[in-house]
Amino acid sequence: MNPLPAGPLPSASSSGPRPDPNTSLLSSPPSNANTFTMSGTPSRPARRMPASESYRPKIITTVGARPACLVNASVTYVGNEEIYAFGGFDQYTDEVYNHVLKLSLKTKQWSLVDNYGDIPGVRMGHTANLWQGDKLLVYGGENEHRAYLSDVIIFDLKTANWTQPELHGPAPRGRARHAAVIHDEKLWIVGGMTGLDNYVLDDICYLDLKTWSWSRTWRFIPRYDHSTWIWDGRIWVFGGLAEDMERTSEIWMLDIHGNPAFESQTSYGSQADRQVVPNSRFARASPFGNVGPSVGGASSTVYTANSSSIQANPNQLSMRNPPVAPGNISSVKFISSPSLPSQTAGTHFHVFSSGCLLDFVTPASVISSCETSLSCLDLESLRWQKLADGKELFNTNYRWHYCAMNEDGTHAWLLGCPTEPTGVNAHTGEEYLSDVLPIDLRKLGLLGNKLTLESRAESLPLPASDSHTTSHLSGIGADLARTFNQPPESSSGADFVITAERDDDYEDEDDELVSVAEDGSEAATSQRAGAPNVSAPIHVHRFLLCARWPHFARLWSAQMSEFHSRKMHLPEPYSAVRAFLYYLYTDSIAAHNGAGPSVTDVAGMLVLSNLYDMPRLRMLCVHRLGRELDVHHAATIWERAGTAGEVWLRRRAASFCMLHWGRVTRTRAFHSLNKRAMIELCEEVDADGRVVGGDELEQVGGLGGGKFGVGGAGSIRKRSAGSAGVLVGEEVEGDDDGEDETMDIA
Repeated sequence: MNPLPAGPLPSASSSGPRPDPNTSLLSSPPSNANTFTMSGTPSRPARRMPASESYRPKIITTVGARPACLVNASVTYVGNEEIYAFGGFDQYTDEVYNHVLKLSLKTKQWSLVDNYGDIPGVRMGHTANLWQGDKLLVYGGENEHRAYLSDVIIFDLKTANWTQPELHGPAPRGRARHAAVIHDEKLWIVGGMTGLDNYVLDDICYLDLKTWSWSRTWRFIPRYDHSTWIWDGRIWVFGGLAEDMERTSEIWMLDIHGNPAFESQTSYGSQADRQVVPNSRFARASPFGNVGPSVGGASSTVYTANSSSIQANPNQLSMRNPPVAPGNISSVKFISSPSLPSQTAGTHFHVFSSGCLLDFVTPASVISSCETSLSCLDLESLRWQKLADGKELFNTNYRWHYCAMNEDGTHAWLLGCPTEPTGVNAHTGEEYLSDVLPIDLRKLGLLGNKLTLESRAESLPLPASDSHTTSHLSGIGADLARTFNQPPESSSGADFVITAERDDDYEDEDDELVSVAEDGSEAATSQRAGAPNVSAPIHVHRFLLCARWPHFARLWSAQMSEFHSRKMHLPEPYSAVRAFLYYLYTDSIAAHNGAGPSVTDVAGMLVLSNLYDMPRLRMLCVHRLGRELDVHHAATIWERAGTAGEVWLRRRAASFCMLHWGRVTRTRAFHSLNKRAMIELCEEVDADGRVVGGDELEQVGGLGGGKFGVGGAGSIRKRSAGSAGVLVGEEVEGDDDGEDETMDIA
């Protein structure tokens, strides 16, 4: 049995600003003899939010032992509001370091960490991954003698002590500027460069952190300065440079889940026993021999702390070609998209969060401010979306050099400095990691890794429940959904009734509500309160509402009139209230083959989540609405986001409406807006904006989804198509300020 009817439900509507949960709950006058209005439900419409309320992260200026703008250092967020930096080299003196520095985000102060034990030698181009919550796992890098390292060292954050585990198995080639990720107690190493000729590696291997044994090495994809992460049973690679030294927009995937070669602890022997494979697309002869002295045998990695005589590339690694990695290897190259960031311009930081690849396109001297952005690639749909314009996040007077992120993927920190040194650094001209830009990704519609995993019904391998195996829901949610809105006579155990306003009546009253809000007359308000627009009853269970709905629990414990009547009326549209109650039963707002709430219902639930202070539901709604923003629902999402106070979602929906104005104004969602909302939506464009006809837009290349005036008639540019299919080049003439501030409607 489907708890919600197939197909989209009727339109939900908005409600007002959130009431104070600490105020007393007074029951409203009954709308009829058997139903009651829930206290604290405000009237509509909501106020229009000023632009000053939009989310703009603020730059933090640090003090203390600020490091120079090190190149190829490792910068890692370790929790407890702390960021650790290790190694790197000074771009002014070319000196390579092995210092450990700590930045406290609470005190905004850098400090040099006194460290002990087997202190490693200087290095750059290494990786440092947080392990077990209190350790940094450092691998590889390049020392001051251009020797490439293949050692593993561990820094204990609690004791500031360095240790080096005894490793087993064939060590991979020494490398720098590679990518590393820890997953399922394995340290995965992908790509990098090595050798006197900076040979680009195309291999992949892992270190089993339980046995400290290296796996064999497989061929994958040649990359360096790239990003790697593991999600949905795959290891993903994006960005960086290939052998042709060109930045690429390709994304590569390797299936590792359930593959015995990646999960077993089999000993493969030394790499000297491997067969040389003829050259092919995945097989190439290495152009280098043994580089640097080696210490110890072939089956272990030996490292002498603070010594220039270290293991670089073992003897047996020359002129060997490992086999192709088992499992499915696939790749996608992005040619063109309205939201596709060009990899050939700007400073990019690629990180994984919430089932998405995030691309921070930060300011640089070769791009204008309108080309900076924060974009995301949904890894399920492989669809690019722009989360925010760079002008909203990045100050053009700063340059960012490193990006750190917490494990849950909800916060990111960019580290950099002003373009013009200030203070004590002004006379030297040197740059320091003096400033931090903290970005709360939850305010941009991202859930975080944990909540994203919980919201993905497809990731559950088990049946939904023992009694209901075919539901798209899971566990107790699948069972409770069968009891939702079932009358007591069906033995469902329902003991409470909730009614709402009929959807059709609610929509018809929009223009009347505008008049009520403008004149504030009591007669108009009373006329609305007595309107006979009560919907059909929704049968629910009191104990579940008390457990899942804090507002209802407070009302019930206060023994309001609803406590005695066992009935309640919510002055919100029926479809939104019904979807909201369904969420309380299932803990899901996902749509699956017609079941579950529609986009319009979710927009109404967003208002209710704000109204009753339910942050988890709010995050789920913002995430889904941001992903499913389209022409048919853009106006509704814009209006509901404004009512709920979701500034980021409202701004994004407004930008979408402006970009597709001709189509949006012909939708039912736009026609259902009241007069005031229509005026406010039209005012989202600045005073200099203008409507461009289709013929003119086609001439400037705007029909592909790009903004008018960027790479088109708004500025004359020397254009060249990069690998991503995005026009890039040097701007010759045109008013930058006008281009930045003007939003044209297409």
